[in-house]
Amino acid sequence: MTNSPLFARASTRRQLIKSAALGSAAAIAAPYVRGAHAAGSLSLGCWDHWVPGANAALTKLCNEWGAKNNVEVKIDYITSQGEKDKLTAAAEAQAGTGHDIMSHRDWNVRIHQNNLEPLDDVVGGLIKQYGPISPVAEYLAKIKGTWRGVPTTVGSQVKPCCSRFDLYQQHAGIDLRDMFPADESKWDNAKISNWNWDTYLDAAQKLHKAGFPVGLPMGQSSDAVDWVGALYNSFGVVMVDAKDNIKINSDETRTALEYLKKLMAVNPPEVYAWDDAGNNRWLISGKGSSIMNPPSAWAVAKRDNPQVAEQCWTHPMPRGPKGRFVGQLPQFYGVWSFSKNKQAAKELLTFISQKESSAQLVEASFGYDLPSFRTMYDLPTWKTVGPPVGTVYGYPPRGDEQTSIAGAPARSEVGAQIYNQAINTVMVAKVTQGNEKIDDVIKWAENELEGTLRA
Repeated sequence: MTNSPLFARASTRRQLIKSAALGSAAAIAAPYVRGAHAAGSLSLGCWDHWVPGANAALTKLCNEWGAKNNVEVKIDYITSQGEKDKLTAAAEAQAGTGHDIMSHRDWNVRIHQNNLEPLDDVVGGLIKQYGPISPVAEYLAKIKGTWRGVPTTVGSQVKPCCSRFDLYQQHAGIDLRDMFPADESKWDNAKISNWNWDTYLDAAQKLHKAGFPVGLPMGQSSDAVDWVGALYNSFGVVMVDAKDNIKINSDETRTALEYLKKLMAVNPPEVYAWDDAGNNRWLISGKGSSIMNPPSAWAVAKRDNPQVAEQCWTHPMPRGPKGRFVGQLPQFYGVWSFSKNKQAAKELLTFISQKESSAQLVEASFGYDLPSFRTMYDLPTWKTVGPPVGTVYGYPPRGDEQTSIAGAPARSEVGAQIYNQAINTVMVAKVTQGNEKIDDVIKWAENELEGTLRA
């Protein structure tokens, strides 16, 4: 299950921000009692992981580092339900007091850039160690040439296909485990190239006819925005480019929307009302044949419907005319500019970003957590976790699969508005549910994009 946002009314949000700010200020004002051997202290506000045991793995790593460096480390795990983690970050930024290190999801680094310490030394060192970093992580956390956040392993995710290989084999004649075995060295380029959006549509139509439709959300939640954003990228759709040019009125957009008219016709009708848990429930129920999601649905199915879990296989997204793309949502750690122990904060972030640390975090999350470095995708968890063994091997982007985020390549402040307004999925709903003409929908999108640029 991905993070399911609950939207509070504006008044409630203001009250929560105010109370969180007061709470943060009170915590800082309280006297700090130094331990007998402590050389300092660090406080972290971290996203509260949904996987049991995952928080404990992070706590263990931080405590190990603290003991070795004579630093007392305290972690507060903050839920994302009701956006409490984001509201807490907003309160601390406003008050100028709070944790030394704070976790930030999706666009939050951009929002708080003026209150975050530059982290070029930390991220630059990691890039020297592990090679190129995810372009989505760079897009979200490198603001005006400066890194303001360190990409985390904890909570970072991509959303590839998670499919019932038994149903694909029986009703569509596709052997997903043969196409994407749990060993990239055995992937056959000819077979993989055939895994494209045309093949996906043909399979979806056959699975729908057999009574096991694919389940692709088409609301305004992140799961919907992410998979549609990946499809748009694979068709070459650009909403706004990096120079503020509106590009949505294109042949690529028309081709993508025509395709989506066919694809959404073989989805269950309720997908337009799904939240981020809707596709998970669809697969776990045994009614669905495929979703696009992190391994969370499979992990829950292991507990609630083991017979479904044993038939799941996570694998890359279909390829489009412009390539194969998967939606990515990294998380980040930022160091507040008002932190009292910035150097220790940077050293801790460097430690928990090492491959050895990431391996422990990935194992504790059963393969859900994803580092932002491809050189870490050989960690053993993805190859060994099951059942079936190897089921999530295809979760990290492999082969020709590239990461993407809806809203890019527009300036991040523009991209954030495109993403949060779910312009891409609203376009699809207007065409497929509202039966509006594609050219009229494109004109609507142009007007919306002009508004985001003016804002």
